[in-house]
Amino acid sequence: MNETAIIRLIRHDELDQLLELYRQLNTEDPVIPPSEDLDNQWNEMFHNPKMKFVVVEDDGKLAAVCVLVIVQNLTRGGRPFGLVENVVTRENHRKKGCGSLILQKALDLAREADCYKVMLLISFKEDATLRFYEKNGFEKDVKTGFISYLW
Repeated sequence: MNETAIIRLIRHDELDQLLELYRQLNTEDPVIPPSEDLDNQWNEMFHNPKMKFVVVEDDGKLAAVCVLVIVQNLTRGGRPFGLVENVVTRENHRKKGCGSLILQKALDLAREADCYKVMLLISFKEDATLRFYEKNGFEKDVKTGFISYLW
């Protein structure tokens, strides 16, 4: 990663780069072709004030991304909580600090939104992956996660 790398929120015109990055996250996912439906979905997501796409830009291209979703809540004194999803770093930028940068920015945004916690689920159980998330402030074995896939 260059010294000129920028941590910021995604721009509306970067959907193609985002989808390209996501292909490195879930290689088995089908490619989403351009369409009016895709444009509408992206517009809705991009303009949702509770959804933040945190990116690292390096050499004019997206190098990493994660999504922070702020969820309203009526427990914990009415404080919201955050969910982090779709954390991915471009292959040639891995192990250079990009992932830590986006996670720390997402945590900062969650603090600004007065979230009392931020949660994430990961598919990879390798020790290095678990250490990465622990190093970035996440605790494992605090809760048990369940998923019901609805395909």
